[in-house]
Amino acid sequence: MNQLTTRTFVAGQAPPTRRALAKQQTRQRLLLAAKQLVTERGYDAATVRDIAAAADLSTGAVFASFDDKADLFNEVILADYAALLDQMSAVAAGENSTRATLIKLLALAYAFHFEELPLVQAAIGFSWLRDAAVERRNREGVKLILARLSEVLRAGVVSGELSTTLDAGLIAEMLWDSYVANYRRAIFDGWDVEALGARIATQIEVLLDGYQIAA
Repeated sequence: MNQLTTRTFVAGQAPPTRRALAKQQTRQRLLLAAKQLVTERGYDAATVRDIAAAADLSTGAVFASFDDKADLFNEVILADYAALLDQMSAVAAGENSTRATLIKLLALAYAFHFEELPLVQAAIGFSWLRDAAVERRNREGVKLILARLSEVLRAGVVSGELSTTLDAGLIAEMLWDSYVANYRRAIFDGWDVEALGARIATQIEVLLDGYQIAA
């Protein structure tokens, strides 16, 4: 299972107090327990009581660290975005075309989440249920991924591979929407990672087709 990222402290800052470290460790235990139980059972069946028990903590510890179960799950999603972005940044170098880089990044994302399809399904469904303030915060995580995809697209424009008429932000959003929608194939139709990768590769071709500049 993918590990959630932990917070780091900037050099030069005062070291965290023992109490702050204990609070951070409690949050991390709850995030990991929530992620595991939602992956195993789905969002509704993963109760606060069960999450606390899995973390070997009290339910009071949950509400001391998070507003409610929805807030806790939203933090799980945000941490997942951060971990995915770290992996994307690590593998993006080395490809010689925009298309190949985008395929590599989004195929990596499918591999990253494939063993956690119930978590993905819960996250997609949850996005329609949470209140506006929580959804706005969640979108900050999505924006990090969109910025990475936009960066790749803009690099393609700068290199002369793609037309200057390309709207990098719009195409990045369309790619991400396609990426997320494809999970229905895995969840309901039994598609594997390879099939998802082939699907997004075709979608990338379609989206970039009108912007490719002949060599």
